[in-house]
Amino acid sequence: MDFPYLSRFQPVLLSLFRFITGLLLFQYGVAKLFKFPVLPYFADIPPLIYAAGTLELVLGATLMLGLFTRLSAFILAGEMAFAYFMGHMLKTGTPVFLPLLNGGTAAILFCFACLYLSAAGGGLVSVDALMGKESAAPGGAFARR
Repeated sequence: MDFPYLSRFQPVLLSLFRFITGLLLFQYGVAKLFKFPVLPYFADIPPLIYAAGTLELVLGATLMLGLFTRLSAFILAGEMAFAYFMGHMLKTGTPVFLPLLNGGTAAILFCFACLYLSAAGGGLVSVDALMGKESAAPGGAFARR
């Protein structure tokens, strides 16, 4: 089934998807670094989680703005993959592979959302588009012409 009337919204929806993904990652950074809102599992974080919070805060903000989208999203995809394997799958010492059991569903989803954004770019409503680093062509600025 094809819905051609929906395809005209794709560029704007890509920008909305990028913004919401950045906002959600940004909120994790705020919670880890500034303890707002107060969450018990972010009360006394080790240095590795502090570094993850810094990445989520800074790169989540750049995703919201659509600034250096491809690079920011690629780094965040790697961070989320690392978070899943180190913070969820191996947190008990014995590997727990099922995301429903190890609490890693969000990390996997963030990983693949960011991986998609690193390939798709920031969309039409982004600082990258204003600077001319994104084009309207499918595939963004790096599409074959």
